[in-house]
Amino acid sequence: MVEAVADIGLIGLAVMGQNIILNMNDNGFIVCAYNRTTSKVDKFLENEAKGTNIVGAHSNEEFCAKLKKPRKIMLLVKAGPAVDTFIENLLPYLDKGDIIIDGGNSHFPDSIRRTKELEAKGLLFVGSGVSGGEEGARHGPSLMPGGNPAAWPHIKPIFQAIAAKAPDGAPCCDWVGENGAGHYVKMVHNGIEYGDMQLISEIYQIMLEGLGMTHDEMAAVFDEWNKGELDSYLIEITRDILKFKDTDGKPLVTKIRDTAGQKGTGKWTAIDSLDRGIPVTLIGEAVYSRCLSSLKEERTRASTILDGPKNIKFQGDRKKFLDQMGQALYASKIVSYAQGYMLMRQAAKDYGWHLNNAGIALMWRGGCIIRSVFLGKIRDAYTKKPDLENLLFDSFFQHAISNAQQSWRTVVGEAAAMGIPTPAHSTALNFYDGLRHEMLPANLIQAQRDYFGAHTYELLANPGQHVHTNWTGHGGDVSASTYDA
Repeated sequence: MVEAVADIGLIGLAVMGQNIILNMNDNGFIVCAYNRTTSKVDKFLENEAKGTNIVGAHSNEEFCAKLKKPRKIMLLVKAGPAVDTFIENLLPYLDKGDIIIDGGNSHFPDSIRRTKELEAKGLLFVGSGVSGGEEGARHGPSLMPGGNPAAWPHIKPIFQAIAAKAPDGAPCCDWVGENGAGHYVKMVHNGIEYGDMQLISEIYQIMLEGLGMTHDEMAAVFDEWNKGELDSYLIEITRDILKFKDTDGKPLVTKIRDTAGQKGTGKWTAIDSLDRGIPVTLIGEAVYSRCLSSLKEERTRASTILDGPKNIKFQGDRKKFLDQMGQALYASKIVSYAQGYMLMRQAAKDYGWHLNNAGIALMWRGGCIIRSVFLGKIRDAYTKKPDLENLLFDSFFQHAISNAQQSWRTVVGEAAAMGIPTPAHSTALNFYDGLRHEMLPANLIQAQRDYFGAHTYELLANPGQHVHTNWTGHGGDVSASTYDA
């Protein structure tokens, strides 16, 4: 008879799976490792896991038999049908109350479905975002678990032990919310990551084309920024990338083809924001910018036939402008996070989730790709007011934007004059200006819609009542059906 010795089991022995198993072992937990290709189990035990307390299994039955009850099983396999197949294969060997955790990059609707399906079978499902890449998995990732709340007390000791720790020692892991909330928050995290990367790349292009800076000069600026309010992992690695030289002594980054790839999570965030009617414009622009970058041949042709400003370089005080660029980056970053939290707030309303907004900011403070000092201020804002309507309404961020906005406007304006694209910075500024306007020109749009399609409009004096005007005198008084989209 097989003895139940393992505290948790993990399926999937690619680099992320192996590193999380080793992380769990370091923290005193006995882990059972399993992989569909069982030779990988033996290879792992003979090499990376040699001399540890890690055990292996060569079948689903043996795997489940080696787990203490309630069984805790973490899947780190390719998102999609593979997850469902693994769950289906495990079911004959599980008992009521056992826990299945999907730690892959699954789309949140799949996690909602799996939570319901497994609950009907008496099992507990958790969909957990895992961020931090290979290094994070090994030494401390950011973990964003959501699903059946009854699972949390059982997995909390393991998850919080292996998670990254914030500077104050708090684990970058807490319960996010019900059913698909964990993977939803991870999706938004990845969307914000897209936005942060696009913002930094725009600053890089202004430095390169507008200021004619060398890569070492740029690296020095990013190094300086990383000591202040922009202190973050992405600023840090940007500094390192800009300094890195190829074997011929030239910056390696200049030899990399300028076509950005994507795995889809940023696109998921943008699509979801459209479905919910939340203007997450910065992430949308970041996704579109990657799409534009992929049109390399078309851009090469366009560069020879489309006109723009000729030989324009920045003529003012370079040091002052660099300071302004740092402020523009900071202000745009604030908007990006504000938009992300607006989207999570709406999703929580739509699904009845009880999201821990302050906890989410804490989860992102360490281990993950968007980790930064800045997130501590977001945690403070939501700790102070858990039901905060908009991050920009918090006094800290209100003042930060106020102090940065003139620099922000200068950078966007100068870049436009030089013909350098800043889609993410520009849309962030436009969102801010749109939000702070009590009146927007949508009244004219409503009049136009009613003129050509009898779609009706509401009057300021009587919101909620839809009326139609016969604008031409011969259009009739019958209106189209009224609906909001």
